[in-house]
Amino acid sequence: MISAEEAWRRLERELAPLPPRTLPRREALDGVLARSLAATSDLPPADVSALDGYALAGDLAEGAILPVVGTAAAGDPPGLALPAGAAIAVMTGAPLPRGADRVIGVEQTERRDGEVRLTAAAPPAGAAVRRRGEVLAAGAPMLPAGAALGPAALALLASQGIERVEIHRPPRVALLATGDEIVPPDREPPPGALRDSHTDLLLAAGRRLGLRFESLGIARDDPDELETRVRAGLDADVLLTCGGVSAGEFDLAESVFARVGATPLFDAVAIRPGKPLVAARRGETLIFGLPGNPASVLVTFRLFVVPALERLRGRAASFWSDAFEVLLEGPLPGGRGGRERFVPARLATDGATPRARPIAEGGSHDLAAWAVADALVRIGRDAAPRGAGDRAEALRMP
Repeated sequence: MISAEEAWRRLERELAPLPPRTLPRREALDGVLARSLAATSDLPPADVSALDGYALAGDLAEGAILPVVGTAAAGDPPGLALPAGAAIAVMTGAPLPRGADRVIGVEQTERRDGEVRLTAAAPPAGAAVRRRGEVLAAGAPMLPAGAALGPAALALLASQGIERVEIHRPPRVALLATGDEIVPPDREPPPGALRDSHTDLLLAAGRRLGLRFESLGIARDDPDELETRVRAGLDADVLLTCGGVSAGEFDLAESVFARVGATPLFDAVAIRPGKPLVAARRGETLIFGLPGNPASVLVTFRLFVVPALERLRGRAASFWSDAFEVLLEGPLPGGRGGRERFVPARLATDGATPRARPIAEGGSHDLAAWAVADALVRIGRDAAPRGAGDRAEALRMP
């Protein structure tokens, strides 16, 4: 049995970003750039007005009256000149007239009979002027390799006329539930059986990550059937199986992984829930044998699978790298030695520091307790008990 950190170190060596592919910009949402991008043009492309008002030159006192000799609208070509002692009406985004050095907002003026009267002193030079290239200059670094393409990043690419973008391919993920006792959710389970909840959990978690997982169904506790189903998942970048990783007579996952030629990375991690987590690699496929209890599936998926998937996408992620500090709103037990513990909690984020209320749960089978949680709180192996107002570390649930 190894520590969570050691388990991650062994995984990390297997997690090079997947090869890039080129997509149209509008299809690249949530992709991760495979190479850095530079600006193709100045942004803004010219000196422009930041608001609706009047372009002026020099310092002017409140009450000054100036003739309005023209209007500049957004989209007009640059080149309009401002004569001395005059004003030009400008709209937001309009090119700044030649000779102007500031803009006064329309709210600080009165317009009458071809003239404008200032109801406040003119602002200082440069006021309400967006200078050419102040956001980006042509050729300047714009987005680094590894940047995630959210809506604003895609808008930036559009502003530069970049039509296609090279991103890391998102990982293909297959998942397989196992066990003679498992039936599909739409079937009435016979005595001693359970409906499959793992598939729905992982399919939904994949959607939360912006990935599409493929379900391979449910495999019986039969070595040949399990091997056939596992082989069907080896075309994926990541194969997730649920159940069959403990030490019982019908826990067949590890032996089947060996039958298909997988190289083991580890088979037990010092955490609760989730100790019998298995990881292996077979060719280009990373295999996770998740435990069979619902909380164990959820915890091991969040702690190890999520950062592994993020690494494959080209993002910076690792075990516990996105943890944050919380204030406890209830008691948290101390460590029990030997294994770290992760407990469900409910977050409140209306203060400077998020607050977390630990949820009492009856064990790793207590799906009802975990269903209302939105965070995992970490208890170190030798941590002392804590109470309301104490601090702890947490992760958001998938």
